[in-house]
Amino acid sequence: MTTANPVFPINNSDVIVIGGGPVGSYVAFQLAKAGIKTTVYEEHPQIGIPSHCAGHVSIRSLKNMGLYPLPEGIEENTFCSANFYSSHGTKFKLGLSHPVTVALNRACFDQYLAEQAKIAGVNYVLNTRVQSLLVSNGCVHGVKIKKGKNGEENIFARVVIDAEGISSRLLCQAGLKTQRTSGIVYTAEAEISNTSYCDLNAVEVYLGKEYAPGFYGWLIPRPDGSAKLGLATNNGNPREYLKKLMTKHPVASKQLAKTRIIQINYHAISLGGPIPKSYTSGFLAVGDCASQIKPTTGGGVIFGLSCAKIAAQVTSLAIRNGDVSAESLKVYQQRCDDLTRFDFCVMLRLRRFLNSLSDEKLDEMLRVCRKLGVDKALRDVDEIDFQGKMLLTVLRKPAMTAAFLYFGLIYLSTNP
Repeated sequence: MTTANPVFPINNSDVIVIGGGPVGSYVAFQLAKAGIKTTVYEEHPQIGIPSHCAGHVSIRSLKNMGLYPLPEGIEENTFCSANFYSSHGTKFKLGLSHPVTVALNRACFDQYLAEQAKIAGVNYVLNTRVQSLLVSNGCVHGVKIKKGKNGEENIFARVVIDAEGISSRLLCQAGLKTQRTSGIVYTAEAEISNTSYCDLNAVEVYLGKEYAPGFYGWLIPRPDGSAKLGLATNNGNPREYLKKLMTKHPVASKQLAKTRIIQINYHAISLGGPIPKSYTSGFLAVGDCASQIKPTTGGGVIFGLSCAKIAAQVTSLAIRNGDVSAESLKVYQQRCDDLTRFDFCVMLRLRRFLNSLSDEKLDEMLRVCRKLGVDKALRDVDEIDFQGKMLLTVLRKPAMTAAFLYFGLIYLSTNP
């Protein structure tokens, strides 16, 4: 058995968590509940700001994690439908039998999870950047921090958990492979006011290479007339594509004719599937830095939280056993793979399929979905995160079987 960093002092915590986003706070919360002394280092002066996510998540998944219903002020809107548009304006409406997703105020959601972690005993250190990992003999044993304008300081711990987001600088220091660069898309997301001609019960999705090559655009409305508008692209300037969507798209330009942009943020999303290895001695990676993100939609909150819970369980046991070696922590990778491998495999294939389609084929696909009654076949769906398992269920319906045969023919014709 390998003892936990025997030659290094432990400052105050058994575990250091890097990043105070939802995944970092949730793993810290789970660790504290298990009696593990935990400190979170967050580089910004306030939790949840700036926001790097639309906050559109599954109600079912939040319930399964014990996070729904949410306190007042976090939930902005719920949705029971989605409208999909081709670049030519063809519409496919998917109406569900009950609300399936919720739009969160991400700053409030992040702050809520951090407060729950603090109540459980987690220590938060804000406005403090983790400069690097402390590594000796292949084992991570702490971090070097810089707080504000103060000098650097070494902080030791038995395990370091990286939840810093899309950045991969610490993964490299831990000797782990980073996200696939071919799977990175770049996002522009705006807070807007004065949306019009907009269904408040539906999320609007804009497909096609002309406006969002490699991904799609979205509009998430709020009851007060404001909305979150964004898109991502795998090439070109996302802000320029967003401007084009707002002014040239046959549907979006009408919905957004009177819109005013209040603020706009930019960030990257990894759609390439999880990194091949997310652990080493004394170190785990969770959330966006481990690319635990849905390749189809770019959503990372639910998969990140799910893997964070596993990370806390594995880390707690490793610390109690006095063994934080890679051999001990690899259980984290195994359990995450068992939970998500099939769904990621399906979603990666769906992403490749969508990226292979021309705008004309996408337009045709939406028309065929309408004719086949795909909307009716999907009416009772409430699982939107584990999409591989969801597809196994709906494929039993004739409309979906016919649709997938058609999609298969399109894929074969596009990729001979």
